[in-house]
Amino acid sequence: MFTIGCHLSIAKGFAAAARDAGSIGANTFQFFTRNPRGGKAKPLDPADLEAFSEKRAQLGIERILAHAPYTLNPASSKLETRDFARQTLASDLERMEQIMPGQLYNMHPGAHVGQGADAAIEMIADALNAVLAPEQTTVLLLETMAGKGSEVGRTFEEIAAIIERIELDEHVGVCLDTCHIWDGGYDIVADLDGVLDRFDSIIGLNRLRAIHLNDSKNPCAAHKDRHEKLGEGCIGLEALVAVVNHPALEDLPFYLETPHNDLAGYANEIAVLKEARNDVQ
Repeated sequence: MFTIGCHLSIAKGFAAAARDAGSIGANTFQFFTRNPRGGKAKPLDPADLEAFSEKRAQLGIERILAHAPYTLNPASSKLETRDFARQTLASDLERMEQIMPGQLYNMHPGAHVGQGADAAIEMIADALNAVLAPEQTTVLLLETMAGKGSEVGRTFEEIAAIIERIELDEHVGVCLDTCHIWDGGYDIVADLDGVLDRFDSIIGLNRLRAIHLNDSKNPCAAHKDRHEKLGEGCIGLEALVAVVNHPALEDLPFYLETPHNDLAGYANEIAVLKEARNDVQ
């Protein structure tokens, strides 16, 4: 089954987000757990969660992906910033068990802000070891990054180094962002097979649990992280279609984060991808 969706607001509740997903031909969606710039999460509404359960069953939504706030940095040089990251991660993972058990929670690993990648990797792993619980059903995903500034996760090796330090590593996977890895220097246009082989040898394709499907405003290895609508950037629609049709990726959920898109824009991109998908008639 082709699992395709986009980033949707939950400001009006999860049931409303599910309805929005259904209206644009999506069978999954991504959402921010709270304001993307940080802050407290809105209390969960039991009535909304019950309505969401009914709506997702009607629409065939079996997978959702939560996204942590951008402001989280468990590798910060400031203790209060690291503490905020841990508190938010712990809270979000607990909330995910209430929203819909057995789902995915994605985070940007962090930034070393001058301390060096090795020190940051240790701090990120320490934070995850502090918040992951044996009984949780949510899988935490580390997102591949473009490498702007002092971001950690710009290479597959850095992602692997974090995972190697996680005690409950069965609860950890990876979300691959096509814009990010392209901007990070992985040429998925000319050598998609080679990039995936490299991912497999360093991290393991068994760790890959979701794809952020985005075009890029920048050439390969620009390290800038500027998303573009599908087919309007430097990656191009042909290469992105190859991603959704690749045998190693085709069973994963795909999430659009293309910029300046309303529901109609996302509906159009989803329709284009469904038309190009090998197993969708």
